[in-house]
Amino acid sequence: MEVAGKRLSLSNLRKDIYPSYGFTKAHVLEYYRRISNFILPHLKDRALTLKRYPDGTEKDFFFEKRCPEHRPPWVKTAEVLHNEERMTVCLVNDLETLIWVENLASLELHVPLARAGSPETPDSIVFDLDPGDQANILDCAMVALILRDLLSQMRLASYAKTSGKKGLHVYVPLNRKEATFEDTKRFSKVVAEVLQRNYPDLVTAKMAKESRIKKVFINWSQNDSSKTMICVYSLRAREKPSVSFPLVWEELDMLAKQGDPEKLLIMHSEAVSRLETKGDLFQELLTKKQKITI
Repeated sequence: MEVAGKRLSLSNLRKDIYPSYGFTKAHVLEYYRRISNFILPHLKDRALTLKRYPDGTEKDFFFEKRCPEHRPPWVKTAEVLHNEERMTVCLVNDLETLIWVENLASLELHVPLARAGSPETPDSIVFDLDPGDQANILDCAMVALILRDLLSQMRLASYAKTSGKKGLHVYVPLNRKEATFEDTKRFSKVVAEVLQRNYPDLVTAKMAKESRIKKVFINWSQNDSSKTMICVYSLRAREKPSVSFPLVWEELDMLAKQGDPEKLLIMHSEAVSRLETKGDLFQELLTKKQKITI
């Protein structure tokens, strides 16, 4: 396969990656090819963590933070510190690298909140909404809408996306050179604790599993230079090829009222259709400048 003038040797294209869905490696490559213009700006210059499923979603997987040594010479890399050791990471800045990564069966693309060149400067805050036992994504939607209103009172715009699994992510873009993870973690923790205090039957800011029963855990700890988040538009390794996908607030409100959690699960085909029709709903996350008050 030739991409942008570079010849890629692709293997096992007929291999089932989502066996129960009949979704092969060829389907995975085609999905990422079609959405490449939308996902690449969100991957650009970020240290990629590959989550690889060489034998499909029903078999074992492994994480790979170091860029594989057998990479082609045209794959861009960066040197970052990890556990006080220097490490070479992959940068997925172009279509050919994206296709190469997907040929390694890296279904899920996980990236930090900062770019490799400024690893201690987050360009956004994330509120990772995770439903505990006996709670679901509809409860996450309620919390996300409450969170949106609170942030709006602080004159902060926010953007929501599905995790592609059972939760939701709410992002607050910053895009300011003076931002630090110390500040963003403190801010997100304070906000989470405010919601926990005001909505004790719905929200918890505590990590303990027993504190999450019938509640939504706001995982503020994701605001850390050592953590990664699933990239917007990435596939997720479930029984079906679902996608981490943005929702405008009006749609999230409508879907929450309908009461069907399955409607908050965006599949690969719907993701492609939406992107080709409406464009990148997360585009402002990369450009909008905002300042938080600690």
